[in-house]
Amino acid sequence: MQRSARRTRRCAGIGAALAALITAVAAALSVFVTVAPGASAATLTEVTSFGANPGGLRMYLYVPDTVASRPGVLVAMHGCNGWAPGFHQGTEFASLADRYGFIVIYPQANKSANGMSNCFDVWSSEALRHGGGSDPVSIVSMTAYVLQRYNGDPQRVFATGFSSGAMETNNLLATYPDVFKAGAPFAGVPYGCLGPAGCGDKTPQQWGDLVRNAYPGYTGPRPRLMAWHGTADSVLPYTMLQEEVDQWTNVHGLSQTPASTDSPQSAWTRRVFGSGQVEAYTITGAGHDLPRPGMAAHAIRFFGLDGGSSTTTPTPPPAGQIRGVGSGRCLDVPGAATADGTAVQLWDCNGRGNQQWTATSAGELRVYGNKCLDAAGAGNGAGIQIYSCHGGGNQKWRLNADGTVTGAQSGLCLDAVGQGTVNGTRLQLYSCHGGANQRWTRT
Repeated sequence: MQRSARRTRRCAGIGAALAALITAVAAALSVFVTVAPGASAATLTEVTSFGANPGGLRMYLYVPDTVASRPGVLVAMHGCNGWAPGFHQGTEFASLADRYGFIVIYPQANKSANGMSNCFDVWSSEALRHGGGSDPVSIVSMTAYVLQRYNGDPQRVFATGFSSGAMETNNLLATYPDVFKAGAPFAGVPYGCLGPAGCGDKTPQQWGDLVRNAYPGYTGPRPRLMAWHGTADSVLPYTMLQEEVDQWTNVHGLSQTPASTDSPQSAWTRRVFGSGQVEAYTITGAGHDLPRPGMAAHAIRFFGLDGGSSTTTPTPPPAGQIRGVGSGRCLDVPGAATADGTAVQLWDCNGRGNQQWTATSAGELRVYGNKCLDAAGAGNGAGIQIYSCHGGGNQKWRLNADGTVTGAQSGLCLDAVGQGTVNGTRLQLYSCHGGANQRWTRT
């Protein structure tokens, strides 16, 4: 079939591409050792005793000066021939941690592959299965250490990385879906690609089966994925991006046809699959040198780590109106209705009880005292309604310093549909883009 032939052609060069890593990755990594870190009194420190370490990895930790009361945890991994301090210095994850209060773990790899050093193990039988050993178990130990030591939030644990680190990101999502809630691989390959199954022609079902077999019997939720790749990557073919998409859309039971396609920035093409479980970024003209400036912020927003910068649980503000910056109109329950499932709208601000929202210490936005602002789904376009408060993640919100309101469960922004400004405009969840229809003030 034509699809099979195309897959065979685009996977045929993977062996040669991997062999080229020894020179190309070394050059690409220069990006990660020449960029000056952001100003901060916090420093990268090495933790020498963090638990089980079958991979023999070193653990470097970045704890910002201001840590959230229940911080999220990000594992950020370098590429082959790289080093953890260089990846810390040359990427923007630490400066974003300073801003939002999450903690970053930078593991240091020590394996060799294809003539390269400091690669993360994504090929051994131990590394490819849950509880098998090697590098994944070491990284999970680092994560457990941070969660316990800093009162971290186990529901906000994420992985990201470049090249070999991107491969390990996919590996961790497959082998430890009970630990990692989402991942953002930059210039990687699908899980299992470097194992016995190889990187040859596979259907989405076959790619998905590899993930499911990594942790037999696991029935919990699967991690979300935001994958990035440059079209001019001469080390790991750009076609690997589609293989990642095929794998993780199948894992989530989604169509391989994107639900939406847009361009967040010049030369960037984003495809969103399902209701946002999988996103794929094509960077036109980029080589094996990701993430470039500005990309890390998109990953952090995808994770939902961009709303937790408070060091203590804040005292909830009194009830008040939530006014749209773009519209000047307020978040309103039509007709002062109280029925569960009533859709919320924009309406002229009038100060009445159906526009009075109280932010609770639990992260809720309550109206009438017992009804919560509720997302009817977790993806782009999910409607916003009121519903009896039940403590679910779809009723938890983060009021961010930039004026956005993000769903704690989805990481998406409270958005006026179609950038509408008139009375009756409905509200929805949508990928955050900073537009005026996604910014709000309390009055």
